This record gives sequence, structure tokens and C-alpha cells, in this order.
Amino acid sequence: MRTSSPVTVGRTAETSLLRRTLTRLQSDGGRAVFLVGEAGIGKSRLVDDCAGRAVAAGLPALRGRSSATGADTPFRPLAEALYSCFHAEGPPEDAELLPYRPALGRLVPEWRPAAGPGYAESVVELAEALLRLLGVIGRRSGCVLALEDLHDADAETLAAVEYLVDHLDRVPALLVATLRPEPGNALDLVRGAERRRVASVAALPPLTTADVGALAAGCLGVPVGRVPSAVTGRLAERSGGNPYLVEELLAELVGSGALRRDGDGWRVTGDLAATVPASVVHGCGLRLGRLAPPVRDLLLAAATLGPRFSVDSLQLVTGDDDPGLFARLRAAAEADFIVPDPGAPEGYGFRHAITAQAVLESVAPAERAALARRAAAALRKAGPPYAADHGRLVARLLVAAGDHHGAALLYAEAGRQALAEGASASAVRLLERAVELAAPADRTAATESLAYALVEAGQLDRALALADTLPTASAAALSPEREVALRTRLAWAAVVAERGSDTVTQVAAARALLRDGGRPEQTAALAVVEGHLALLPGRRDRVDDAERIARETAEEAERTGPPVLACQALQLLALLARERGFDAADQCLERMLAVAETHGLPNWRFEALLRLGANAFLRTGDARRLEQAGEAARELGSLVRTQHTESLLAMNAVLCGDPAAAEAIVDRWLDTSLRMGNLATHRYLRLTSATLAAHRGRRRDMERELRLFRQAGGDGSLLTPVVLGLCRAVCALLEEDRAGAEAELTATAEWEALHPSVFYLSGQYGLAPLLAVLAGRADWAAYEAVAGAPGAELAWNRPFLALARAVLLGRRGRGAEAAAEVERLRRDPDLFPTAHRLGLRLVAEAALADGWGDPVSWLRTAEEYFHELDVPSVAGACRALLRQSGASVGQRRTGRDRIPAALRERGVTPREYEVLALLVDRPGNQDLARRLSISPRTVEKHLASLVQKTGAADRGGLCRLAAELAPDPRRP
Repeated sequence: MRTSSPVTVGRTAETSLLRRTLTRLQSDGGRAVFLVGEAGIGKSRLVDDCAGRAVAAGLPALRGRSSATGADTPFRPLAEALYSCFHAEGPPEDAELLPYRPALGRLVPEWRPAAGPGYAESVVELAEALLRLLGVIGRRSGCVLALEDLHDADAETLAAVEYLVDHLDRVPALLVATLRPEPGNALDLVRGAERRRVASVAALPPLTTADVGALAAGCLGVPVGRVPSAVTGRLAERSGGNPYLVEELLAELVGSGALRRDGDGWRVTGDLAATVPASVVHGCGLRLGRLAPPVRDLLLAAATLGPRFSVDSLQLVTGDDDPGLFARLRAAAEADFIVPDPGAPEGYGFRHAITAQAVLESVAPAERAALARRAAAALRKAGPPYAADHGRLVARLLVAAGDHHGAALLYAEAGRQALAEGASASAVRLLERAVELAAPADRTAATESLAYALVEAGQLDRALALADTLPTASAAALSPEREVALRTRLAWAAVVAERGSDTVTQVAAARALLRDGGRPEQTAALAVVEGHLALLPGRRDRVDDAERIARETAEEAERTGPPVLACQALQLLALLARERGFDAADQCLERMLAVAETHGLPNWRFEALLRLGANAFLRTGDARRLEQAGEAARELGSLVRTQHTESLLAMNAVLCGDPAAAEAIVDRWLDTSLRMGNLATHRYLRLTSATLAAHRGRRRDMERELRLFRQAGGDGSLLTPVVLGLCRAVCALLEEDRAGAEAELTATAEWEALHPSVFYLSGQYGLAPLLAVLAGRADWAAYEAVAGAPGAELAWNRPFLALARAVLLGRRGRGAEAAAEVERLRRDPDLFPTAHRLGLRLVAEAALADGWGDPVSWLRTAEEYFHELDVPSVAGACRALLRQSGASVGQRRTGRDRIPAALRERGVTPREYEVLALLVDRPGNQDLARRLSISPRTVEKHLASLVQKTGAADRGGLCRLAAELAPDPRRP
């Protein structure tokens, strides 16, 4: 008879749900379907059916399975799923996946770029990378990701699955996952997804009696009516409607001879009640007893390793040579106990988890413990490279053998290794198990490691509470040095979380332990932590002490180490020094960069490049260092850092008048940053969009983006100077609402008075002084007070301050000097084009009033720019001022876009440009009049106007200019 039915029975609703979801991927988007049911209820059969249909339709199908023996191996089922689909060809070579390749390399190490060590991707980064991969491979017709036995999954996998479930609607992918209805994190995930209506959940009920008859008929290879009714009734009664148990019980009936083939049917030849075992375990024991002793021993050893096992591990435990081992594996497979593992080329698995459990329970507890003890000893004896891979398996075997002490040590070691690899959730789980099993003498060390893991997992409250439970006076207490290190780490985590009171508490606890003052590096590390507190409001009186200590710490750490402490101290020193200017801050950051590169600290290298890049852009407008920081983030494989760096580059593009580049960055990362929970970057991207709208004079768009910025969650108050000064104030000026702009700048100044800031683009060091000078509220003394501040160094502020100086010079009758200030700015108009043209519009008004410079030319330049930018208020104001000055104002006729910008700024009209273009051939006035269908007198007027506007000496000069502007006929 067959070992299982060739058809699926009793699952019509579930099969229809999967087929319907699969066929609607392209139209409706992705969806998750969870199949929940007890062991053996038929979950895997449904997954097989779904994956088979997908493959038949040409859809990629990725399959992975969790295992009780690998429950603490981060991302195991996801790694297996990727391997099942890409082991032969590697990942898709799609440009969209390039930023995500390092994160995907966490699942498949062969995919990680060679330059990628030093950064452990977060679960969110990896999940986003997997989401993008599914989007790419399913782009044509969809794809399937099947994950089985989620109840055995590691914490990182569950977190990644939850992320995928919430965002699958963005990609054409079906996630089908199976799990048992056991209380735990996996079931909580499913119930939460069901409540949020982002997943479909199918709870598989037991088969009906009719379904059991159909299943038995499929196994026996006969029509439903040819299965004896007594057999169907007994199977239904004893199996409880569980398909796996039906098959096992039926196999036992046939194997014992109680049910025999009779022609084209089957008949009962024995006592069903007597021959049917009391339990599957008993039946499994009977089947084992029929096998040769070497095969039976192999199956017992395999079951000891778990429902799934590798050939290498089994060989280490049994000591069999290859030919003998594989011969026994074939015999066990023929007996229907095990099957090859499709997800692992050298792996096998029991046909069902129940089978492995039944094999073990077929022997006495003492024998099971002895088997586990021997297996653990064999795996430990093997040593590297097996020791690291088998550590968690050995720990589980030691628990089964009753050696809790040895198991606790291995769980603690595995937890520390997981923490080093960045799998903080798994580290917490492993270390919690270590604490649970440890003897009192070992519990303190495991608790210490657990506190570190909780910090990395973002569970600071639990870490702080756990640290307070550590013994302090007994022999089990941590040494003062280790507790000081722990308290310092907790204090640093509190600084990052902006929890000042917790920082103070942890620093005080550490200092209380350093009764003799402690070693220099201990006190230095604490001092650096305390130094960050000086940056908080209410603690500014401590800045000088903090800076002195940071400087001393940095110098000592650069000489003697540790290098990370040197980087921390230099970072703090740069923050403190920037309030006095950028030179000292950049010197600190360059030292920090050198330390990071010398000692191979890629994370700190990125931090140094990012801060140097931000400073360089602020000072000069040069974004090359920021681009280097972005490349460093990509080398690390950090999506969060890449997003953060690119958000700064987007704001750079806004200020530099490159809206297309800014929009491309925002479009690329806005939704992704929100999905990943990177709220700080998401808010900044929203603010960048608002600033882009403001710098185009689009108030409605600006207000919408600011509203979304405020709704994005988190504390965005530190960005208030941007909102008021760089965004709202500029928008008001582009609406010709100078009073509104000054009100926004006043609000900025009031906010910064209460919240000292080193954000110097708020307008207080450039735009606000210029408006104050124009309004007559600021004199030379006020100007010089601002010009001497560090913020005056910034490239964005310098033009506004220079224009303020020009206005003051003009009012003193020093027109030539004033005009020279403006002309110096006009030599580099494209660094910040909007600011440059807005400044020209503002200063031209003062120049007209005071009679200096070339305000007509400045107004033409500004009018041309704002007309092209579609900012009608400023363009209209420029035209009004031109008319007041008596200058001609060009009409906006068709063809104006063909006029070179330099001539448009001089007021050349489309008709005048037509006349100029015809002068290439040096025609006479009569010829020009005939070609243009105008009078010779009109031609003379146009020529005279062109001479005046272009500065040409005469008609010959106009002809030479026409020749220079004419297209080269040799160019394609």
C-alpha cells in the first residue's frame, strides 16, 4: 500500500483559499496565509500542493522549515528558503537589490560583499531586504515563500516574518506558513496579524469519518467504497481525525496482517481491536522491532538528534563508516521512518515530528538519557569545526541527559556568540535558558551576559532591572571591574536613548564601585558618558569640564587604547567644539577617522565620515564627503545608515536647486524608512519634502508635508529651526510676505534661546540679519556681531550676510564697494540658486532706493529664474521693480525658452532674439524686414535695443555675437 494518500482530502476551503490568493497576486498584491493545526493534521500537504501549483505555473517557490533543534539559530528557515531557490544560480543581478545584498548576505554568506564585515544588520533591515527580493523575483507573475513549523522558529525569524506580513501588499508574493496552535510568540504573531487584517488564518479541523474513509482508500489504492466500513470506523475513532495518525494506524493494520489485500479490494483477517496498538508510540515500537538492530539503533540515534538531522552529525554519534551509514539510512527510509530533507542536501528528517517523538518514547527514560549523553559526548569530542555548529544541539542533549550544569555553560556560550553576531533576540533567549539552568555559582556570569544582550535588543528597562538583581556581597558577585563595565554600558545605552536620569543613576553606581578611583580607562569611559549630559538643556554650565575631560580621554586613548573609547571621546569633543566653530570640530573628527581606519572600526569610520560630510556641506556646500559616508554605509550593509546619509543628501539637493535629485531620494526611502521603523530618517525625509515645496513657493504642499512630518511619531522638536527658518520663512519670502517671514524667524530665535543648538541653517546667521538690515532695524554693530559667530561660516548664510553688508555700504555712500560685494556673489550663482536669486531680488530694491550697483540686471536675473521656477509672486515683484526703475520688461511670448539664459536675464525678447539669430549671415535691414515680415523701421528699433541690452559696440559686434550663439553644423 501507499505510505500516504496521493490526493488531499477534507481540505477544500483551505485549498481554495491558497489557490485564490495565488492567482490574484498581480492584481491584489501579496498576502500571508497561516495554516494552524496540531501535528499531523495536514499542514505540510497543503504547502506541498500550493508550492507545486506555483512551480507548475512558472512562479518561483522558496521553502524553509524551522526545527526544534535549530530554534535558536537566527533566520534558519529564511536562509533555507533562499538556499532552496538560489543555491545554483545565486541572487538576481538586479540593480534594485544592490543596497540590499549585504543584508541578504546575512542569510546566504556567499552573497555578502567582501568589504562588508563589521556591521550586524538589524532584523528590520534584513526583512526589508527579503521583501525587496520577493518583489524582484515575483515581478513578472508573483512568487511563493513557504515557511513551515513557525512554532519552532527563532525570535529573529518571527520578527522578520511579522515585518513581511505587514508589508506584503507592496509585492506580488504569497507567504504561506504553518504552525501548531501552541501558546507562544509564533501564535501571538498570527493572532496579531489576523486582528490587523493583514493575513488569512486557516485553522485545520480534524477529518470527518467520510474524509478518513477517502484518505484510507487513497492509501490502499482502491475506491472509497472498497474500504471495509469497520476499518474506516476504527481509524476515525482511534485517530481523532488526524491524517498522519490515520496513515500510521493503517500501516500498522497492514503490517500486522489484520488487514490483507483480497483481489482488487481489502478484507479484515484479524481482530482490529487487538491488533491496533493502544497508541502510536506502541505501534512505532512494534515497527522498530521488526527492523534489523543496526537500523533500529541508527533511528534511535537520529531521533535523539531531533526531527531533522544531518548525515555528518549522525555519523559522529554512531561512528559508522559511509557505506554502512548510507545503507542503514536507505533501510530506514524504505521502512517509512525518514525521508531526505529537500532543504538540506546532506540532511534527513523523520516523516513527521510525531515519528521522531514516538521512536524515542518507544524506549525507557533511562535509555533515552543514555542515548542523549552518548550523543553529546560524541559531538563535543569532535571539536572544531563541529563544536560551534553543534553547541546548541549539545546543550539540548545535555538537558535530556540530566546535565543541567553543562547545558547552562553551553547555552551561555551560544548566547554570547549570537550577541557577537548581532542576533540579540536569540542571544536573549539562549541566555535566559542559561540563567534558568545555571547553578548558583554560574548564574551571575550568565545574568551579566543577559543584561548586555537585553541592551542590544533594545530592552533597556529589563536590562536595568536585571542589573539591580546581581548579588553584591557574596562570593557569586561580579568583580568590581566587571560591574563597572556593565554599569558604564548601561549608562551609554541610556545616553543614546536620551534618558538622563537613568544615565546619572548608572554613572553613580559605577563611581561608587571605584572607591580607589579605578583604572584610567574606567574613569575616562564614565567621564565621556557624563560629558554627553552637558549637551542637555539645564546642564550647559558643565560644558567646559566635559570638554576638558573628553580632550584628556581622547589623547590618552589614542596613545594607549582602547580605540573605541578614543572614538567616543573624539565624537563628544567634536560636538562640544562645534559651538565655537567648525575648524576645531573637524580636527576632532579627522582624528576620529584616523583611529577608526587604523584599528579597523568600520562603524566608527562611518560616524566620522558622516559628521565630516555634514560639516563640509554646511561650510562649503560640497557634498563629496557625505557621498563618501553613503558609500561607507553601503559597504557596511546598513540600510538604516544608508537612509540617514541619503536623507542629508536630499536636503543638500533641495538647497542646491536640484529638485529631481531630492525627489528621487525621498521616493526611494520614504516608505521604506517607515516600514523599517526608522522614524528619525522618515521624519527628516518628510521635512525635506516640505522644504522642497517651500523653496518652490508651494505653501499647500509644504503644509501637507509638515502635517505628515508631525504625524510621523517620535520627537521632532529638535528640527524646529528647520521648520521655522529654512522652510516656512523662505516660503513666506517667495510669497512676497516679508512680515510673515520675519515672524517665522523671530519664532526661531525665541526657540533657540531656550534650546541652544548648533543647527546654523535656521536663518539667524544669514537671512534674518539681511531682513533686519533691509528694514532698517540693524546697523553695523548688529551685523558684525552676527558675522563673527560660527554660523556665519556656513555657505548658505554667507551670501545673505554679504548682501546685508552691501546694503549697509550702499547706505553709507560707498556704492562701488557695495556693488563689488554683490558681483562677487554672482560669480558662483549655482551653488544655492534659489537663495542667490532671492537675495538679488531683495538687495536690488535697496540698491534702487540708494542709487548704487546694477539693480536692473539683478532683477532681470531673479525674474528669469523665478519665472522658470513658477514662483509668480517673486517674478511679478521683480517685473514691478523693473518698471519702477524705467527699464523695459520683456513679454512672456512663445519661444522665450529658446533664448540663452544670459540673454534672457538681460531682457532680450523672443522677437529681438529672432533678429539677432539672422545676423549670422550679416543681412541688411531690408532683407531682415522681408524675412521677418516687419518694417525696416522696426528692424532698426530691435537692433538698437539689442546693442543696449547685450553691450555690443555696434552692429558688427551683434553679428559676432550671433555667430558665437549659432549651432555648430558639424554637431549631430
